[in-house]
Amino acid sequence: MAEQRGDERDTGDVRGGGQDAGESRRSGARPEEARAWEGLVATARRTVTEGLVVGTSGNVSVRVGDVVLVTPSGVPYDRLAPDDVTGVRLDGRQVLGALVPTSELPMHLAVYRTTGARAVVHTHAVHATAVSTLVSELPLIHYMAAALGGPVRVAPYATYGSDELAENMLSALADRSGCLLQNHGTITYGATLDQAYDRTAQLEWMCRLWLTAASVPGLSPSLLSTEQLAEVEDRLRGYGQRR
Repeated sequence: MAEQRGDERDTGDVRGGGQDAGESRRSGARPEEARAWEGLVATARRTVTEGLVVGTSGNVSVRVGDVVLVTPSGVPYDRLAPDDVTGVRLDGRQVLGALVPTSELPMHLAVYRTTGARAVVHTHAVHATAVSTLVSELPLIHYMAAALGGPVRVAPYATYGSDELAENMLSALADRSGCLLQNHGTITYGATLDQAYDRTAQLEWMCRLWLTAASVPGLSPSLLSTEQLAEVEDRLRGYGQRR
């Protein structure tokens, strides 16, 4: 069934019923969507090369207007090409591409519907996943927790791709830009793909730091207080270059 989008572009049957799959993939992506897709694929590949995911685990998305571009299900990131652009509306209806979107689409869309996020990164990072099995909140081992809005919570386990997991994640994300998913991995969001990715990498590093410090026999790592973290949050507001 063809759909008419706001720019009067006919996307055709995005799952291939009205045209062949290759034609469906090539039709419709606007220049800004094509550029965003290029950045999304680069970020997805980065999660693999930097060891945050293995194979096709994890997923990445970016919002362009009213369309969310997202990695497709089960496709190795090094095989993704410009014609593989995959996009959905906030209600989950696919409007770009012939490939099936990631099974974790409910989590991504829940973030976009409830926050001002423009990009989301989900990984199965080893140290972060290990921490998610041990605690209900990452101990305040480092002040960079402030960059995620405060102590990082762990969302209770639920089956991947389920609405229950998306709901658990939203609770853990309240006033935060990242959380751990119990026995699963991480999810972070940001105003850009780079910011969302950097938050994921920072979260994995903090988890590795805590596991390393906590593994020393006979010693317990010193932790920051919430007051100390609040001081850092104030300083971070003025961090970086001003233009």
